[in-house]
Amino acid sequence: MILLAIDVGNTQITLGAFLGKALKRTWRLPTNPRATSKELGTQLVQLLKKASPTAFGGPPSPGRGGGGGEVLGVIIASVVPPIDAALAEACTRYLHCAPFMIGPQTQLGIKNLYKNPREVGADRLVNAVAVDALFGGPAIVVDFGTATTFDCVSSLGDYLGGVIAPGLEIAHDALAARAAKLSRVPFEVPRRVLGKTTKESLQSGLFFGYIALVEGVLQRLMKEMRVRPKIIATGGLSRIIGPRLKPAARVMPTLTLEGLRIVWERSNT
Repeated sequence: MILLAIDVGNTQITLGAFLGKALKRTWRLPTNPRATSKELGTQLVQLLKKASPTAFGGPPSPGRGGGGGEVLGVIIASVVPPIDAALAEACTRYLHCAPFMIGPQTQLGIKNLYKNPREVGADRLVNAVAVDALFGGPAIVVDFGTATTFDCVSSLGDYLGGVIAPGLEIAHDALAARAAKLSRVPFEVPRRVLGKTTKESLQSGLFFGYIALVEGVLQRLMKEMRVRPKIIATGGLSRIIGPRLKPAARVMPTLTLEGLRIVWERSNT
């Protein structure tokens, strides 16, 4: 019985298939706020059909969604409201499973200490749940997505708040759009800071400049928290940037999916 966890971001939709506590498969789809329920439902069914039966621990079963196993449930965290209704309908019609949508009233098992709790993105709260459950606080989650978010969790597991900064891709796009002589360059990890060409200089500025931004914010957050928290890096660029951060970060790209699984388990026990 598969639990399908779906994290809807501004640029990508990340999906994970769980058997029990084990994350067996992950997928990424581009986020299209104008997608219809039929388009989304067809994509979901195709993903589950293409999944190797062995990935789910045994032979395929004729699951209600037509995939490599029967769908136990679907849980969704979304920061793109225009897609929510179509995605919920897609899960109901094509997977025969009404989804659990994370919302302001969802009981997550942690305190949300934001001044206006409704302002916090579902993905940020789910990340806090995952960090508290898997690693314990105090901790800071750095999520490298369309925006880069920093979310702080206390030693008691409370969500304290955080920081939102433009993501590296946004910074790249803005620079290329505003500077007539600076075009987009392929993202590559520079071998040195000192660039000898415009391409190298841009790559160095984007990469090392972004690391400096992240490290600077972390240092200031740690000073305000008055503790030395665990640092958890997640999101699309976490594998590249996370290992180069000081203080050292634990890299866990699937943190949000794990948080969704934990919320599902807490809500169904």
